Amino acid sequence: MTAGDTQADGDAVSGLAADPVGRAPAVRPFLVTAGRVAGTRAGTPMPLETQVVSTAAGIVGMERLAFERRDIVALCRHPQSLAEVAARLRLHLNVVRVLAEDLESTGDLSVYVPRPEAANDLSVLRRVIDGLRTIPDFRETTP
Repeated sequence: MTAGDTQADGDAVSGLAADPVGRAPAVRPFLVTAGRVAGTRAGTPMPLETQVVSTAAGIVGMERLAFERRDIVALCRHPQSLAEVAARLRLHLNVVRVLAEDLESTGDLSVYVPRPEAANDLSVLRRVIDGLRTIPDFRETTP
């Protein structure tokens, strides 16, 4: 690779991807959110476990959405947490929070914020523990 070649040019020449995950976005987060930060509308930021799912109107109108907003609506055809969306799209969590608020206000996304008291509900915690216990432990099955 010469000094003028970009990483993408080098990948095309060698046929091997040097970075299997891909590059991080080149756009600064404050440009994507127009300088807004999460939690300014409702007072507190949405928890990272908040579930988001695209609405029928959002899916139909995806072509009018730009860049990250379109990616979020496309990804959220099935319910996802904000943390999953941020990880899969390689966006900062607060950027996803702000964009999810925007998409909810335009009717493109449905947002389901978990009840804070559910974290203290003993029956929920017992179901989580029981579910974790049903996961096989592969350390015990290896010879």
